[in-house]
Amino acid sequence: MGANLPVDVDRVRLELGRADGPAVSAAALLLTGAGRVRSGADLVARDQPGAPGDAVRHVATPDGAEAVEVDLAALPDSTERVALCAWTGSGTLGRVTGLRLRLVAAGSGTVLAHFDMAPRSETALVAGELYRREGRWRFRAVGQGYDHGFAGLAADFGLTPAPARAPRPGPAPRPAPPARPQTRGEELLPADMGERLSLRKQQVATSLRKGGLTGVTARVILVLDASGSMSGLYAKGTVARVAERMAAVAALLDDDGTMQAWTFATRPARLPDLHLGELPEWLRLHVRVGQLGVIGRKKRPKSRADGQVDMRTVGIQNEEQKVIADVRAYVRDHPVPLPTLVLFFSDGGVYRSKEIERELRAAADEPVFWQFVGLGRSHYGVLEYFDTLPGRTVDNVGFFAVDDVDQVADPELYDRLLSEFPLWLGAAREAGVLR
Repeated sequence: MGANLPVDVDRVRLELGRADGPAVSAAALLLTGAGRVRSGADLVARDQPGAPGDAVRHVATPDGAEAVEVDLAALPDSTERVALCAWTGSGTLGRVTGLRLRLVAAGSGTVLAHFDMAPRSETALVAGELYRREGRWRFRAVGQGYDHGFAGLAADFGLTPAPARAPRPGPAPRPAPPARPQTRGEELLPADMGERLSLRKQQVATSLRKGGLTGVTARVILVLDASGSMSGLYAKGTVARVAERMAAVAALLDDDGTMQAWTFATRPARLPDLHLGELPEWLRLHVRVGQLGVIGRKKRPKSRADGQVDMRTVGIQNEEQKVIADVRAYVRDHPVPLPTLVLFFSDGGVYRSKEIERELRAAADEPVFWQFVGLGRSHYGVLEYFDTLPGRTVDNVGFFAVDDVDQVADPELYDRLLSEFPLWLGAAREAGVLR
């Protein structure tokens, strides 16, 4: 889940297969950069087998399974993503065994990617997607489940009401939830920032609904890499924009909209809590890159505002295990009757894989989910394969990397950021990690 790879052929086939259980239907949604369909014509399914121009067609595989064939070169520029959806009209997808998605080169039949899925209570899901990045196409394994059938899935992508011609549709789309009241302090924000926050809260709520979560409350902690290699992202304002986007997660999930935060490089440092009404000033004062302290320098350091970290003490190297230990200690020392979601941003350069693995394995019995996000293509060490490591009470870690986070639209970012959190919540409650 979350893995991606470049697609270097023009025509591909997304094949949905299963070993046993209820029949599974497949369809494709053609999406704009905002993650929305333009009209009902952007649905390709068994009873609506072709998109305009026939760039995307619904087909059957030789073994009778459903598939979608895509001519990437023929897709219009307005189509930024092609999402393959799966659903069943007979109970839940958890009754389907061996559910899998294969990405196949349509001309040669070469299998480019294979993604095994293990849904539970979901009745529909987005299995995978083709997406355009800097003029080239890539494939991502998604596995994002929905508990409200095809109609609920389609509605979240702007297909409302779900087309009657879609095979075995689920229940009618749910009415839109009432507007969420403002979080404390939201009224103090500048108008443009307040508008962005309000829209992003709705998008966070939509991403959580896709995982079957409504009304969930959680403590949110932000961790920002301040090592030397991050200096360019700080200088461009990328890290500040990321922090602003994460404030929307805390505004929706946290009961008072307050978010704890850490920065780290060679050493970790806790930042002042982020209170929503102070967001512009907090970003200005505390989103700063690390520095290399020079011994013997006689020049007086610049004065710092109250609560500002002396970034010379943070250093410039990557020591993720130290800040992980710091956050774990904080959670233990400040228990709350809520799950904790840690949003951890780094540009990689991980070289302490054994120490990081030791910390995260020990944290598997704690009520904390660690969502790591890579900002670039650098080396992420153990974080890239931690999901596959056995011997933990629950899978308490998620990871994905993006080439340029500023180019990832909010709906896509929140979908990816919150895709594994609902799965962990269910597993943690079942295992007794959460009470």
